Amino acid sequence: MKNCVIGIDAGGTMTKAALFDFTGQELACARRKNVMAFPHPGWTERDPQVMWQAAVDSIREVLQVSGRSPEDIAAISVAGYGSGLYIVDDQANPVRAGIVSTDSRAASLVEDWAADGLTSLVEPLIHQRVWPGQSLALLGWLQLHEPQMLQPGHHVLFCKDFLRAKLCGDFSTDPSDAGIAGLIDVTTATYSRQALQILGLSDWLPLLPPIGPSCEVVGGVTAETAALTGLLQGTPVVRGAVDVTAAALSSGLTRPEQMSVVAGTFSINSTLHATPRQSLAPFLQTPYPLGGYLATEGAATSASNLEWMVKTLLSHGGALPPEQAASIYDTINTAVQRKLGKPREALFFPFLFGGPAGAPAGLVGMTADYNFDDIMHSVFEGIVFAHKVDIDRLLSGNDAARPEVIRLAGGASRSELWSEMFADILGLPVEVPAGSELGALGVAICAATAIGAHASLQDAITAMTRTARRHDGNAARAKPYLDKFPRYLGLSAALATAWSGTATGGSDV
Repeated sequence: MKNCVIGIDAGGTMTKAALFDFTGQELACARRKNVMAFPHPGWTERDPQVMWQAAVDSIREVLQVSGRSPEDIAAISVAGYGSGLYIVDDQANPVRAGIVSTDSRAASLVEDWAADGLTSLVEPLIHQRVWPGQSLALLGWLQLHEPQMLQPGHHVLFCKDFLRAKLCGDFSTDPSDAGIAGLIDVTTATYSRQALQILGLSDWLPLLPPIGPSCEVVGGVTAETAALTGLLQGTPVVRGAVDVTAAALSSGLTRPEQMSVVAGTFSINSTLHATPRQSLAPFLQTPYPLGGYLATEGAATSASNLEWMVKTLLSHGGALPPEQAASIYDTINTAVQRKLGKPREALFFPFLFGGPAGAPAGLVGMTADYNFDDIMHSVFEGIVFAHKVDIDRLLSGNDAARPEVIRLAGGASRSELWSEMFADILGLPVEVPAGSELGALGVAICAATAIGAHASLQDAITAMTRTARRHDGNAARAKPYLDKFPRYLGLSAALATAWSGTATGGSDV
């Protein structure tokens, strides 16, 4: 009996496959680490075939662990990180390494576009800011440095679309991914030919994928993929959505009074709007499958900074067995619990993957009496502060939303303690949706809708999402953090200025 769906989510650190029934109950989940490559300073790449193998292994494990028959799987869909890009041939074989959205190789090109006045012309056309890891900027970089990529028979895809092409041979994308890529007029969900023309990138248009709805069956699992994964050949494959949108769907974001916050590789903070934001160009803006537009502020300044510290420092650069990894996070949570509401002077700047104006990551203000508890507390606090910077911008301007509650997803949401800190510092109640893999659940919702298991996307969200817990925050406990926050802002700006001066050969002292 076909009574469940699979969602895949290829994020910054993990590729996951999760099995859900039509009520949204997570029946099984499997995860594989994504391996990041840093071939040059500022470059972050991923081997597409390794990521595909991670998806294959995760799907096969989910079927085995759940005990479900392949005949039970009604459909499968995919989410993935936004921007970056993958270039493949007609058989969906990659012709170069995939580029991850934390990549900054195009930073100087973006600066040149700004200096030449091109950015100010393009941003109103795509309804968001231009930034180095954006697909738009990366196409510009490739045109300059790898022009051989721009040839007939090549296809530009985004993360989820590459995996879906491997599943069923479909080469398309949806408005959420094309929007976050910075390539469309979000009001029409069509490629902005004018923006591409202004930047001299029109030759890429024939290589860009057709755009279609997130909740649409686009093909069936191929015989080759069926043999690899254990799925039945012909199992319906649904187009899906970018991870930002998928997490918002699975968080139950349906009204402007709600804010979606994802604390993962990126700080992702989104509000829902009836019309695109115009008073302040957001970091990201994209059509929302339920209608309206999702405006997002964010940066690569979130929980992945803690993940890096655990892997690089606390486990001495080696991979830990699952039970030891779990115990490390328990130890960290216990340490932070002892300091909750009692911040010390030191500030952590979660800029390991790039800070404002190139500001470096660091822990500033320690003295010899600092211990493990103090340091871990500063890390948790600094990541919440980074979210607050993004959220304060998101909620500014005359067309900003006025949210009454935060729906928190991502790695940080798994910690009740960290969720409490978000509620305290951000000054809004925090609701944590049920489930461990919300990106996968978001596209499972799309899959269930596409095959008619629910009458509409709204009905699917109502049936398949629920709240696991709520944190109302504590104003007294929040006060010392809020008193400290201006110093965080000031030192962030000072770091950016000092680092920029050094990087450009600033005056000797």
